[in-house]
Amino acid sequence: MPLPSARFAAALEKFDALNGEDPNQDTDAEGRAWPKELLYGHRMSACLARVAPAAPEAVQLAARGQHIRRWAIPRQDFPMDRAGYHQWRNSLKKYHAEVAGQILAEVGYDEATIARVQALLQKQQLTRDADVQLLEDVICLVFLEYYFLDFARQHPEEKIIDIVQKTWRKMSAQGQALALQLPLPAEAQSLVAKALA
Repeated sequence: MPLPSARFAAALEKFDALNGEDPNQDTDAEGRAWPKELLYGHRMSACLARVAPAAPEAVQLAARGQHIRRWAIPRQDFPMDRAGYHQWRNSLKKYHAEVAGQILAEVGYDEATIARVQALLQKQQLTRDADVQLLEDVICLVFLEYYFLDFARQHPEEKIIDIVQKTWRKMSAQGQALALQLPLPAEAQSLVAKALA
């Protein structure tokens, strides 16, 4: 794999600096506290490096910028129903693409690369574009490995089973196979097994 360019390193540094402003905290496996979206970005990059070490630079950038400044658009600013949830998610996608695009322009990326990263962040052509599908697989894997169990404990089982089934449908066959190899706690494994039964 070629060495990362100076602008690639600069883009990641700027993504991390913005996500480092997240007022919400999360802890890693060693119990260290992180700004929540900074940790998420690092988990996305690490997962992508594991499953697709030769991923194109645009996918690597999109993975790190996937949740950039996510806290700036709170869920509670939208109606607390299904339509409101989709409005929120669509607003986030657009916002992440805008912020990432500004940073990529600042560090010297060309318009074609910026447009590509923005298309990835907005999940354009999911299932028809291999790079968008790869990014979606990584998003699902990171959710299952790091966030699923806490999320599951806050909701009724039938809702969780429905979410796992929807997540599964969004993944490629390779992504599904990787998900089944994740070292999930028994409680999480049991929920996934019920969803896939």
